[in-house]
Amino acid sequence: MRTKISEKFAQLFGCEGEFFAAPGRINLIGEHTDYNGGFVFPGAVDCGIMAEIKLNGSDKVCAYSIDMDEYAEFGLNEEDAPSQGWAKYIFGVCRETIKRGGKISGFNTVFAGDVPLGAGMSSSAALESTFAYALSYLFGLDTDRFELARIGQATEHNYIGVKCGIMDQFASCFGKKGNLMRLDCRSMEFEYFPFDPEQHGYKLVLLNSCVKHELVGSPYNDRRASCERVAAALGQEFLRGATMEQLDAIKDSISDEDYRRARYVIGEEKRVLDVCEALEKGDYETVGERMYETHWGMSKDYEVSCVELDFLATVAKECGVTGCRIMGGGFGGCTINLVKTELYDNFITTAKQKFAAEYGHEPKVISVVISDGARKLD
Repeated sequence: MRTKISEKFAQLFGCEGEFFAAPGRINLIGEHTDYNGGFVFPGAVDCGIMAEIKLNGSDKVCAYSIDMDEYAEFGLNEEDAPSQGWAKYIFGVCRETIKRGGKISGFNTVFAGDVPLGAGMSSSAALESTFAYALSYLFGLDTDRFELARIGQATEHNYIGVKCGIMDQFASCFGKKGNLMRLDCRSMEFEYFPFDPEQHGYKLVLLNSCVKHELVGSPYNDRRASCERVAAALGQEFLRGATMEQLDAIKDSISDEDYRRARYVIGEEKRVLDVCEALEKGDYETVGERMYETHWGMSKDYEVSCVELDFLATVAKECGVTGCRIMGGGFGGCTINLVKTELYDNFITTAKQKFAAEYGHEPKVISVVISDGARKLD
């Protein structure tokens, strides 16, 4: 990937720049909890976005996406927003940096990624974190990593139209090889947890269904609105800390849909803490049980699954897989699977065969390696 970027950069701009990268992420458990002020438990992975960048002395950004095979050129003022969707991410990062007082100017860049698209591994956060980190470095802004994550999140909110939580950008900025991170999305306190499943006889693997269901409207934002309505009914800013007893007490004054959304989130907050405690004891069976609970909660209560993902979760259970759940926002993408090493080969073979027989194509197998966050490359 680096060679391809370097060759294109030299062809377009006739010089060399500096290289920066940021990773995608997995999330072991804690889905749709970040914008509810709850806990998440992500880790950075060894695939992401890589960019070559060089200041060009102008007030224009000249950007080329290798994956899209497109060029964009835009200024740094609010009215200069580019038309290309991928370029809006870079533009948004520039604008959010400027809003925070960062003095930046034009630059040339070529970038590419190896995060599987549509897999729920957050290639968008990797793109935002790459450029947020690079701008801080190149312009001597010394932006702390939490602020880099907030720049990426604000880009999603203000320039992409997705009211996401902070988890994806946090994981991309703070990733640490061999560690998952428990983040309290209300206080922003976090803790690293060493994570080496192979030492305990397990593998962590994603199965990408290779389907993405585009639903009318914005189902992600709709679910966030549900949670906000219930939190308001409870007299809270977030659902974080609410109990099932409190939720049941207001059941008659909220819609059945909002009730089920909140029931999932309240359960998920506890599951994250259960998994952290279980990992500290090396209790991977409990980790797996909570993963399945999350999957079916997302499927039945939060309604962000699809038949393909439910099929993969059912096959996983039949094959003796310790834990399996949807990973990411839902409506397609991947399951994340915790499987005993001795069962791995049979599970992969069976899942491929059964899925292909049902849906006409095999799921893609993505091995997970926990890696480092946003950085400058040597």
